[in-house]
Amino acid sequence: MAKVGKKVKTVVDIATNDENFSMLVKALKTAGLVDTLKGDGPFTIFAPTNRAFERLPEKKREDLFKAKNKARLADILKHHVVSGRRMAKDITERSSISPMKGGSLRVEKEGTRVKVGDATIQKSDLEAQNGVVHVINRVLMP
Repeated sequence: MAKVGKKVKTVVDIATNDENFSMLVKALKTAGLVDTLKGDGPFTIFAPTNRAFERLPEKKREDLFKAKNKARLADILKHHVVSGRRMAKDITERSSISPMKGGSLRVEKEGTRVKVGDATIQKSDLEAQNGVVHVINRVLMP
């Protein structure tokens, strides 16, 4: 993990440095998006944990990681990325946000819980130099 008070370089580094995101890192590599998300950004990433990936039916999850489905996997991952640095307070002030994939994700605040699409934000505002990561409990499907 990065030293306290020092931001890691990229949003990809946040995922790479946390074993709870090993499936996300594998997905980013399979889809060819690592270099993009190591770019200048800024990016806001809604990062599904390994448990979120495990919630997908096993056959569907296995199919996503096949080389022939690279474009589909890339589309799903782009549905988790928003241009700009959107901190939690910025997200909760909106009723929807627009991911890189296009379309929109609805944002709902229920007490202290914030939902983006079908996912609940479990941890927010993990900052990197090129953006911010919010940890979510589901894979967002376009």
